[in-house]
Amino acid sequence: MNRSDAQKRIEELSELLEKYNYQYYVLDNPDISDYDFDMLMQELKGLEEQFPELILPSSPTQRVGGTALNTFEKVSHSVQMASLQDVFSFEQVENFVRKCYEELTDAEFSIEPKIDGLSVSLEYENGLFTRGSTRGDGFIGENVTANLRTIRSIPLKIENAPEFLEVRGEVYMPRESFFSLVEQQELNGDQPFKNPRNAAAGSLRQKDPKITAKRRLDIFIFNVQQVRGREYETHIQSLDDLKSMGFKVLPSYKICREASEIKEEIDRIGEERAEFSFDIDGVVIKVNKLSHRDIMGATSKTPKWAVAYKYPPEEKETVLLDIEVNVGRTGAITPVAVFDPILLAGTSVSRAVLHNQDFIDEKDIRVGDIIVVRKAGEIIPEVLCSVSHKENSVKFTLPFVCPVCGTPSVRDGGESVLRCPNVSCPAQLLKNMIHFASKNAMNIDGLGEANMKLFVESGIVKSPADLYILKKEQLTALERFGEKSAQNLIDAIEASKGNEADRLVFGLGIRNIGQKAATLLCERFGGIDELLAAEKDEISAIEGFGDVMAESVYSALREPHILELISRLKEYGVNMTYSKKSLADNRFSGLTFVLTGTLPTMKRDEAKSLIERFGGKVSGSVSKKTNFVVAGEDAGSKLVKANELGIEILTEAELIEKTK
Repeated sequence: MNRSDAQKRIEELSELLEKYNYQYYVLDNPDISDYDFDMLMQELKGLEEQFPELILPSSPTQRVGGTALNTFEKVSHSVQMASLQDVFSFEQVENFVRKCYEELTDAEFSIEPKIDGLSVSLEYENGLFTRGSTRGDGFIGENVTANLRTIRSIPLKIENAPEFLEVRGEVYMPRESFFSLVEQQELNGDQPFKNPRNAAAGSLRQKDPKITAKRRLDIFIFNVQQVRGREYETHIQSLDDLKSMGFKVLPSYKICREASEIKEEIDRIGEERAEFSFDIDGVVIKVNKLSHRDIMGATSKTPKWAVAYKYPPEEKETVLLDIEVNVGRTGAITPVAVFDPILLAGTSVSRAVLHNQDFIDEKDIRVGDIIVVRKAGEIIPEVLCSVSHKENSVKFTLPFVCPVCGTPSVRDGGESVLRCPNVSCPAQLLKNMIHFASKNAMNIDGLGEANMKLFVESGIVKSPADLYILKKEQLTALERFGEKSAQNLIDAIEASKGNEADRLVFGLGIRNIGQKAATLLCERFGGIDELLAAEKDEISAIEGFGDVMAESVYSALREPHILELISRLKEYGVNMTYSKKSLADNRFSGLTFVLTGTLPTMKRDEAKSLIERFGGKVSGSVSKKTNFVVAGEDAGSKLVKANELGIEILTEAELIEKTK
């Protein structure tokens, strides 16, 4: 490649990688796989090595990682949270080992699985967990202490602790949690996460720790960043000590001295990874002795004493037998590839979502094709491409009518999704009914998917409103219900009438409106009647809302079937008001509070809600801008810092007194 062509390709790769970097680190929604990203990065590195004079200051190779979000307080890492150099072949591993032996006479290596998640720092002062942060760009991260506290495997207090300890770990989402989350997202009509890593990153960055807690994240600790009051000679010694302190350290780590031993361990972990309850995307090889690491040193971007071997994604060919068409809760018509079963990442796979017509057209996928399938992130099966067409094959086109009810399908402007507009479509009805009764909506105990399917198929409910006129004898006539279970369900339905209106708003299943957005709507307007009278610009003015969400709400609340449903629910006694609406009294407006320690009677989120109801803001850290610190038992370092800064300290009783 000549210099001119190289310059053009370097600029193109830099722009592409920066875009994908932003999608991965900031949006948690990458367009390409990790492997494809790695290959583009390797190509760029190769060109820059060949033409070093063409390296751009903004090149993705010139920085450690992504950009810290601006939705959390920034944290400066006193010890850089560096990324590792990736290698993709065992020959590259051998080169790394050889370079280590050139500088070290008795090198030994720790071999560890590389957990596929989000890297974080945990700081402990005198054994108490004081702060947690994301890696960010390696130098500046985000304070996510409140969210990390929801991860039960993170100890809030450690025994036999040094004076100060900072450890690094990988937050991940177990596969079981991931599957449960995706199922709920699909039921709600939300865009599901693509893999557990993105789900973990998105969950840890939630502004509301209660949402993070529901995502059932976990963590493995894999490194000591800094420590005062204790010394370690080796990395393995530090891991063993962390384990004794109660940390959940890596599931396995082994000492190897020869390249052949390292290869055996890489192969062993690769063979067993399908049996893990979590994702790994490679193996980390580290020099074990800490003094040796000092000798090896580091570049400006990566340490020279470690590399990360990345497993290539497993891809297999199979025959596309059929393309099924499914209809979701919001009417989305989704094509699904059905193919001869193949074994990928340890499990049998026979189906994969094809997304939409644009995806099928772009890859020219036809029934009968030989297709290539892989598991994205080792979890979600995806069709990569069509290798060859069957003789006399024809292009596949999604139906112009709903495959369930026959209503002509539509494609909204700007959307790639085809939809069934018939709200009475049986496919949508069942999913809408399940959503309406779900835990985060009307929370009708005992009304799960199986019972709801029975009700819909038997014809006793054709709308969520029909639930509120069910009779006990209708239920006992069905196979699944006896006298007691029927009465219990009738009682649960009756109890749901008293729910706050935000649950009802969420239960209506308005596109783009999740649980939090439903609460914000009710906090702003107070109830269903006020919301029905709201103008679009009033809705879009809510913090966190935009034109798309406002349009979804405004349009949905003018659809005849929604208006009819609300009218019937009101007639049957379902509550239409929101009593938790913020008070008009804004006595705490402009004031910032910090909560620390265990309060005598109130939970942390209850105290936070109380402050916010009076217009105050609750921060996760103490600074010169803090007005009050509300302290309970075991308040810790925040109380110390508040005293140093001369900030007024309140007890729980004093906080409550200020609200009277």
